[in-house]
Amino acid sequence: MILFRQELGDVLRDARRSQGRTLRQVSSDARVSLGYLSEIERGQKEASSELLVSVTDALGLPLSFVLREVSDRIAVAERVTIPDTVPEGLADGTAPLVGAR
Repeated sequence: MILFRQELGDVLRDARRSQGRTLRQVSSDARVSLGYLSEIERGQKEASSELLVSVTDALGLPLSFVLREVSDRIAVAERVTIPDTVPEGLADGTAPLVGAR
């Protein structure tokens, strides 16, 4: 079973490690307890949107980048292909979202 929280934790951990930063450094910059951030990175806790923004800001990454990376990893696990471009009309808000009424 694919778990969003696990994939998110992996992306956050990979980003932190690629920057050569410790969990303590990022937790301090994000103003999140070290233990809680550790649990998020290990996929044991769900991150609130507010916490996620704090962590991505501390990592110097756009939230959209992190969510795209998570989405790409889930797509690989599901064996589906996600287009690399924004569908025509979606970027300017003229196309409805999938399932929108």
